[in-house]
Amino acid sequence: MKKLKKNYKISLDKFIDLSLYDKKLGYYMNKNPLGKKGDFITAPNISRLFSEMIAIWIISFWQSLGYPKKINLIELGAGNGEMMKILIESSKNFPIFFKSCKFVIHEKSPKLIEEQKNKLKNFDIIWLNDLKKINSEPSIFIANEFFDAHAIKQFIKKNDLWYEKFVNFHDKNNAYLFEKKIDIKKFEKKINYRISKNEKFIEYSEIGIQYLTNISKIIKKNTGGLLLIDYGYHKKKMKNTLQAVSNHKYSNLLKNFGKNDITHHINFSLFGKIVSDLGELSYNYTSQKEFLIKMGIKQRAEIISKNLPFSKKTDIYHRLNRLIDDRQMGKLFKVMLIKNKENNFKLGF
Repeated sequence: MKKLKKNYKISLDKFIDLSLYDKKLGYYMNKNPLGKKGDFITAPNISRLFSEMIAIWIISFWQSLGYPKKINLIELGAGNGEMMKILIESSKNFPIFFKSCKFVIHEKSPKLIEEQKNKLKNFDIIWLNDLKKINSEPSIFIANEFFDAHAIKQFIKKNDLWYEKFVNFHDKNNAYLFEKKIDIKKFEKKINYRISKNEKFIEYSEIGIQYLTNISKIIKKNTGGLLLIDYGYHKKKMKNTLQAVSNHKYSNLLKNFGKNDITHHINFSLFGKIVSDLGELSYNYTSQKEFLIKMGIKQRAEIISKNLPFSKKTDIYHRLNRLIDDRQMGKLFKVMLIKNKENNFKLGF
């Protein structure tokens, strides 16, 4: 927060980053945002069926890599540890994979690390702060609602000039947005990407794209893949998707500093272009609904609910519906797989 005392006019991405990750006041740094008492619920906490489908997918993808005797399974932003718990429990049904696998979590929030360590205390897991320290073994990365939690810059074009959105934070209770003229070519040179082509509005996460690029390079070098699940869209034209959520409701992102979850929708078209430009990699893309149905989530629900009482059966299908219904998470959430070009694996896509 010292940064703000010296300079209270900061770019939108810096404001979001401070609001989410400031060591003292940041949203993710001091509280558990998940569950009924939190601000949102992720798919692994809606139904364990979700994580079971991911586990089946991981085993199958490992087979497509040629059953490597050593492999890293890395969850990016593991929330309260629920998905990793089920991934490990499911992996035990496949002893050869389980013996081959090193389970890794990459997490920024000390509060969530504490929660994860408590939930996963009976499992052998490594918490890794720097992805560059990953060994040279093949790696499978799982990113469920990870990329949407990174800060974004926003640019708008007016009369052939580009402006960047900033926040005036002089009065914390009355912060407001304003625009500052910028040299977009200078920014494009910095990120090495002509992002303004055919655009009038831009959303760009420098941190998110850095993660995407670094992970893609690891996959390129050591083989493996990234399974990315998040809400977003697949269109070249960008749009304003920035939103804040508090207590399961939309809120004003400029108010209640450090108490809002601030997110954006992933532009999967941009992600695909960046991955393709790196060479030697390809990607597959579908909706969460299609992915989970192709993975057999409906059949799994039938099997586990077969001899259960009506109330428990109803609960299983209610939770399943939340994951795959078009009006809930089914269409809004998308799934992308990034892998080496020579690997033709398409399960779920």
